[in-house]
Amino acid sequence: MPSRRKYIYDPVHGSISLVGASLELVSHPLVQRLWGIRQTGMAHLVFPGAGHSRLEHSLGVLWVARAMAHNLGLSPEETLAVELAGFLHDLGHTPFSHTLEGALWECQRQTHEDVTQRLILGDVPEAFGRYGRGIRDFHPRSIPDVLARHGVDAKEVARLLRSRRPHNRPYLAEMLHGSIDADRLDYLQRDAHYTGVAHGAIDANRLLETMGRDRGHVVFAEKGRAAVEGFLVARSLMYASVYYNKTVRIAEVMLQSALERLPGYPERGAPLLALTDAELLGKLESEGGRAAEITRRLQVRQLFKRAATLPQEEVPAARKGLLRLLRAPAQRRYAEDALAEQLGGEPGDVLLDLAGIEPIHPPDPTGPLPDGVRIREGTRVQDLLRSHPVWATLLSRPPTPWAVAVYTLPKLREEAERRGLRLLERYL
Repeated sequence: MPSRRKYIYDPVHGSISLVGASLELVSHPLVQRLWGIRQTGMAHLVFPGAGHSRLEHSLGVLWVARAMAHNLGLSPEETLAVELAGFLHDLGHTPFSHTLEGALWECQRQTHEDVTQRLILGDVPEAFGRYGRGIRDFHPRSIPDVLARHGVDAKEVARLLRSRRPHNRPYLAEMLHGSIDADRLDYLQRDAHYTGVAHGAIDANRLLETMGRDRGHVVFAEKGRAAVEGFLVARSLMYASVYYNKTVRIAEVMLQSALERLPGYPERGAPLLALTDAELLGKLESEGGRAAEITRRLQVRQLFKRAATLPQEEVPAARKGLLRLLRAPAQRRYAEDALAEQLGGEPGDVLLDLAGIEPIHPPDPTGPLPDGVRIREGTRVQDLLRSHPVWATLLSRPPTPWAVAVYTLPKLREEAERRGLRLLERYL
């Protein structure tokens, strides 16, 4: 009897077939939660079309991983494991995706990858376990049970998402963690499609066609080199033009601040990181105070303004002070409120964005490059990042020309601009 199969039409990849484990998993409450999480955080405030969800992206990664597996000649068992790992790789994301990654670490000392691994293994925190409850005659299996029903070991799927070198098959890790992997092959195309930004256009078909294996690693044929180089440029430009767009960053830092200003934070913040976007905004607004005010500003796009920046070239001299603020969010909030007081404002009226601090220097071309890009040139295979350091420098360049940005309420902007970097002197 043929397996039941369904198709989902995707604007990026066309028809995506779901069968067996993927068909059962797509209806799982933890997977369906991803419909409520925007793929690109707060980018819709700048790029109105960017309302696409994490589940759309997850389906796309499944499709790309399956296509990669076919071109690499993987076994059916390997193909199934890697496509399911790609499908489930974002289960643990917070609302608004990467926007609250720092809050997740402060509240729980976990990354979204850590949470994803727990969910795949069936270790479901109460905040996630509520999804699917209270529905009559609905008793979904756990994710490990679904995988086991289809002959897949949940531990193997979780290990693929965690390990960069799974045993003697590094190509499996490179398909999910490499410089050109299934995740990036989907999100660059998808985010470019929905934002309308041409920088993300890549020749994905050429990349897939020229992909192969050599000594256990993913390699690209020499005829695919132009597509590889185009991908690396697109990756760098999308970070600069979309993910770290000035206004996007302001909105994301505001959302982070709204969560941080909850009474009882960080303890009270932890369960909120399992919500969907809409649920989080509703919760923050219901709390009143500073959290509610910032949330209402986001809802009607009344954003803070950028008033001062610290250029990247001034980072080395200030590195120690900047890293202290970056790694100690409570100290960063103290600095924000001290700056607000200097400007005649109230706590929360000034925000610091430290997103441009790391990486500070391009990687050492003689050192290890774990995310290498291997190109077959004749009978030799060369790592493009090592043999041509310009590409390593491109990938490691800071996404913004500034290392630190100061955002203020509009009424404080003029005074903050007048003082400029003198505002930051005591913290550097």
